[in-house]
Amino acid sequence: MAGAKSTRTERPSAKGERVRLASVIAPFRADATEDTKPSGRAGKTKGRARTTQHQVIPSGAKKARLPEKLFPQLATLVSAAPTTGDWIYEVKFDGYRILTRIKHGKPALFTRRGHDWSSKMPALVEQLRTLGIKSAWLDGEIVVMGKDGVPSFNALQNAFDRARTADIQYFLFDVPFFEGYDLRQVPLRDRRRLLKTLLETRATDKIRFSDDLAGDGTSIFAAACRMKLEGVIAKRADAPYVSRRSETWLKLKCTQRQEFVIVGFTDRKGERTAPGIGSLLLGVHDDAGKLVFAGSVGTGWSTETAADLKRRLVALEVKHPPFADATKPKSGRWPRRSAVPERWVKPVLVAEISFSEWTPDGQLRH
Repeated sequence: MAGAKSTRTERPSAKGERVRLASVIAPFRADATEDTKPSGRAGKTKGRARTTQHQVIPSGAKKARLPEKLFPQLATLVSAAPTTGDWIYEVKFDGYRILTRIKHGKPALFTRRGHDWSSKMPALVEQLRTLGIKSAWLDGEIVVMGKDGVPSFNALQNAFDRARTADIQYFLFDVPFFEGYDLRQVPLRDRRRLLKTLLETRATDKIRFSDDLAGDGTSIFAAACRMKLEGVIAKRADAPYVSRRSETWLKLKCTQRQEFVIVGFTDRKGERTAPGIGSLLLGVHDDAGKLVFAGSVGTGWSTETAADLKRRLVALEVKHPPFADATKPKSGRWPRRSAVPERWVKPVLVAEISFSEWTPDGQLRH
């Protein structure tokens, strides 16, 4: 439909829900106390356990040197909670994945792609040093709390943009290596028990344990979405730690759906001769009725649909962006796709898009 208008989804008030869903919020609110109860899923460790640094090393751990690099286990996106098996549920933090290597007592922070970010977060490095660990790899997520007391990705971006990272909190959820032992083949429930025990006495105001959420997966996920959280993570309690995307870690994301005006596209891999599109460029009409850029989407269609969309959009191509001020949209601060040429079209087609939220500067987050 030509000139179809789309209105932005407003965030509803959730004060009443926060009271009823305290069990979901408690694990990561800034004012959470030690009274927060775990789900009780963890079972007894079988076999013989070892003790080091006053921590019980679970059965199945192997003596090993600490590797210089470790890539994280990644979760597979699913649309519903699993209905069989023993699963542990955690909050899906709206933050940034960080792994910590502690070698000879000195912590170093790494992104999921292996970039050293220690210099960006000196206060967090110092707090990790106080844990008293000599050798380990720790896995977790860094966040900054928003005004509503839940993690805010925009607040995290602002912390880095303004070099004010002292407010960053680090929620730890796994420990693949610890004090000379490789724990990757140890069941998740036992690795988490070790980590939880460690942090019960050594956690700081910025380093916390990502606790289990009690209840069935479907109810937990529904509660998280009502609270406007990003979603939940489901992990098989008996699973090993693997440095790849797996189906023993699942992510369920809360999404919104809305119609957007298609204002352009990119070619797959940036090649004009490619048979299909790489992404759709999207717009919405603001309160004054002016068409403004809203971001892009790069998934959700088949190869055949991508080719069909390109044929239709090439026929509508124009030289300039179809916005009132004819200015080129600005890229995000942390762009996720490589810079490729944008191709603009007449704003006569709309698409229904799923997304997680609006950023403060009016861009979609998926």
